[in-house]
Amino acid sequence: MIMNERDLIKEVILEVFKKCGYADTGHMTQRDFDYISTEIEKKSGILISGTTIKRLSLGDFSRLPQVATLNAIANYFDYKTWQDLKASRPSIIRPEKEIPSPVVRKEGRGTLKNKLVYFIASILLVIVILGLFLFKSKPSSISNAEKARFSCQRSTRNDIPNTVIFNYDIDQVKADSFFIQQSWDKNRRKRIYRNTHTLTDIYYEPGYHIAKLIANDSIIKTIDVHIPTDRWFFYAIDNIANYIPEYIKTDRYINNGILGLSTQVVQDNNIDITKDKLYQYTYFPSEMTVKSNNFRLKTRIRMNEVRNSLCPAIAIELFCQGHFILMKTTNKGCANKASLLLGQEIKGNETDLTALTFDVSQWTDVEIASINNLVSIYINNKKVYSAPSFDPVKYISGLAFISNGLCEVDNVELTGLDGKIVYKNEF
Repeated sequence: MIMNERDLIKEVILEVFKKCGYADTGHMTQRDFDYISTEIEKKSGILISGTTIKRLSLGDFSRLPQVATLNAIANYFDYKTWQDLKASRPSIIRPEKEIPSPVVRKEGRGTLKNKLVYFIASILLVIVILGLFLFKSKPSSISNAEKARFSCQRSTRNDIPNTVIFNYDIDQVKADSFFIQQSWDKNRRKRIYRNTHTLTDIYYEPGYHIAKLIANDSIIKTIDVHIPTDRWFFYAIDNIANYIPEYIKTDRYINNGILGLSTQVVQDNNIDITKDKLYQYTYFPSEMTVKSNNFRLKTRIRMNEVRNSLCPAIAIELFCQGHFILMKTTNKGCANKASLLLGQEIKGNETDLTALTFDVSQWTDVEIASINNLVSIYINNKKVYSAPSFDPVKYISGLAFISNGLCEVDNVELTGLDGKIVYKNEF
């Protein structure tokens, strides 16, 4: 197949996706593109934002990317530069087609002269307009990114919300604009400026977050921000794209050997149970001892509905350093709403996940085990699903039970395959 350089860039990016396990690129999320960004950065030492990677994969760029961006992509395939990668595929590269000169019909001298004048004037006008547009829209390149400095510290050990103080130095970095983004959520992005060196921000949810220092639209530095709780922490959020938590404060969350919240406790915290919400029970230890590719989670769960829901659902989520392993289950009649997150998302409306479903109002034993990144799921001691996880090997940082009702947990045991304990409690 013959292609130009723009086509080659798009094709090579898609090859990166396939090597990372993303066969169906049409359903990739922003987290997936950010994951690709991390994988390229590991091999090249150069960070390309997930947004830029998405744009390149769609061929959505009016000019060739910066040399550093192209070299980073080439480094992923063990080429030193983009030119080296391109030279390895000389038979498929062709130059852009030249625009043929217009053919002018022979006409009367006066008529021909007037048409030529109009034609040349029109071409010049188009060139001037395009030139002005490109001049105004062309973003400046980024230079001296390696001279940036980025660090942070928490104001308290494990309180929620938690104030984090970011310290940065971008005085020598050349770019149009700079931002600090708390995590994957672009809504949590704050603009910063040269000759300032401190930003104070609030984290409203516990977890293991990756903060980003951004120049223009490129990530130039990242740091880990660990917000532990060392206890069970409860909150609710609206079941839409709204990440403002409503905290549920109580010391009455264990009753008759069961971890869970009552409707009365939720209402005592002034939370409207008639609205569609997700209720989250989270636990984040200060120390991380078990790796995300070899672990075993056993639990016994059920859910009490607080409002009439056609598809009640429970999600069990394992938080890893920068990534997630999640199983969402529901009643069998709603199997298309089940899902898995194993580095990439597996959706119930695209894959048959009926085996993961059960009557969530009844006590059910669930086990999620990973052996060398092969994740297996057991329901009532029966293996029902197995799939590889593309999550890079890091540590498990916490766990959560999330439901659109009030979940009840009879026991939890999260350990490494070597017996190291993250959390174990029979309540």
